[in-house]
Amino acid sequence: MPNVSLSFSLPITPDLIHGAVELERTEVGLLPHRLPAWARAQYPDAQLALAEAQPSGVRLVFRTRASTVELDTLPTKRRYGAMAPRPDGIYDLLVDGELTQQASAPGGKIMDIDVLSGAAKVQPGDVQRLRFAGLPPGDKTIEIWLPHDETTELVALHADAPVAPLAALGQRRWLHHGSSISQGSNATNPTGIWPAVAARLAGVDLLNLGFGGNALLDPFTARTIRNLPADVISLKLGINLVNTDAMRLRAFGPAVHGFLDTIREGHPTTPLLVISPTWCPIHETTPGPTMFDGKALEKGTLLFRALGNDAERRQGKLTLGVIREQLQKIVQQRAPADANIHYLDGSALYGAEGNARYPLPDELHPEAEAHRLIGERFSALAFRAGAFGKGAA
Repeated sequence: MPNVSLSFSLPITPDLIHGAVELERTEVGLLPHRLPAWARAQYPDAQLALAEAQPSGVRLVFRTRASTVELDTLPTKRRYGAMAPRPDGIYDLLVDGELTQQASAPGGKIMDIDVLSGAAKVQPGDVQRLRFAGLPPGDKTIEIWLPHDETTELVALHADAPVAPLAALGQRRWLHHGSSISQGSNATNPTGIWPAVAARLAGVDLLNLGFGGNALLDPFTARTIRNLPADVISLKLGINLVNTDAMRLRAFGPAVHGFLDTIREGHPTTPLLVISPTWCPIHETTPGPTMFDGKALEKGTLLFRALGNDAERRQGKLTLGVIREQLQKIVQQRAPADANIHYLDGSALYGAEGNARYPLPDELHPEAEAHRLIGERFSALAFRAGAFGKGAA
């Protein structure tokens, strides 16, 4: 570990961390999780474990007069065979809500992943130190947003002035659940993922339960949401059910109702917004599953392809168009008995025209500008225009 050079040093403690559901004590520090241990135990899957331990939306928050802050962290980098190395995760530092500096940790652990089999092996690494200098004078709120796509163990903070945790942000809590798009796939930095963009514009406290490949109506996810405090809740559902070809139309409706019923056990009147999928040309009318393009992988390029065919819709296979239609019907069916449930068509956030402006670079996930567009539109439609219902903003 690097030598301490600043006057005030403290280990990372839970009261400094916002946006995590649970914290695991490791050999070096604290590992943020976005699912509790009991939920992780119900489906010990490598992809889910990777996604929920990537700290999308997780940040350190504290008050200080410091002009220099250093963070000791142990990241885990992912390496996918012959593909080009992934860029280092970015840490965003905000001063009183404004993005001021960015930094990356070049070292740490390395996880080698076989793209086709999913098998992974982790090589050990050293704790890294990030330095943020030249901060503005005076007392201020500092937020350090962790990389949304890089597992991060938090070790210690160092500063040239005392640091005080900020337990209450004074904002309404927005709990959001979704897929890799909600987690931030293809966004370049943690405050650039669309839920973070929307949260900043709406002035709400984000708890992001976007899990790459794992927005699958899992009962343990519904129970997790049921048990967490929230002032407003949104659920972006559909794309992963098509990707995995996880269920047919017969199972889909009852599964959505059951997911919503469970959440309502803990949040009977909380404004609840159901969001259908954003635009994805390969799956608008074509069912899954979704697979890697093998020829592109051989050239070191990541592209996705739909393996279903349009005729399979007659067998009950799901497409994004079918899911949008069904989710709208489900919300309409529940609305007479639930005045606080609402529906938002995901193509209003990113539709055919958005795709024409900002095409999906891998045929599945939006890039940075599209994340910004989705976040801005969601803030306008869900918070300012009231898709969450009265009192949501």
